[in-house]
Amino acid sequence: MSSTATPQPPAPPSAEWAGYPGYAGYPPYPPPKQDRVSRFIQSKWQSSPLWVAPTAMLVCMAGAVGYTLASNPAAADAGSAPTCLLKYTTGFVCPGCGGTRAAWFLLHGDIPAAARHHALFVFAVPFLIYMYVAWAAKRVFGWKIPQLTLTPTVLGIFIAAWGLFSIARNLPWAPFTSLYV
Repeated sequence: MSSTATPQPPAPPSAEWAGYPGYAGYPPYPPPKQDRVSRFIQSKWQSSPLWVAPTAMLVCMAGAVGYTLASNPAAADAGSAPTCLLKYTTGFVCPGCGGTRAAWFLLHGDIPAAARHHALFVFAVPFLIYMYVAWAAKRVFGWKIPQLTLTPTVLGIFIAAWGLFSIARNLPWAPFTSLYV
């Protein structure tokens, strides 16, 4: 008779792996160890009041609105600071080009002029404002405002549309020349 070795099941894992989701007898990769900065930020995040993150975002948005209103980008010429480095060096309109001017026109209620400078920005602003309000109201007050869920498909379509819009803005023949800002 020949003696052949039968395969043995894997060694029993230690208890530390048993609680991981997807555990199928083999240990998954161990969780990464956090550095001191990450631990500090996470501890501050977990111990901070619920209103801190929405307030911080609101302060950042107020700063952007204040800068836009104070700088009047609609009256700036090509050499005014700050300028788009990509457009300044290559002449190409970048994907975000015209966004600050579109914001300035939106803040002044001129939607057609805002859309002329950056149509996708004008399209996205109401959704972004709603998403912020719904998130902040749920986080701070516990209100159950319906949340917008952006699936990977929706995000992919938006990014593809933004890419096509960016390419179309740089085409040198009509009707695409009307998109150049």
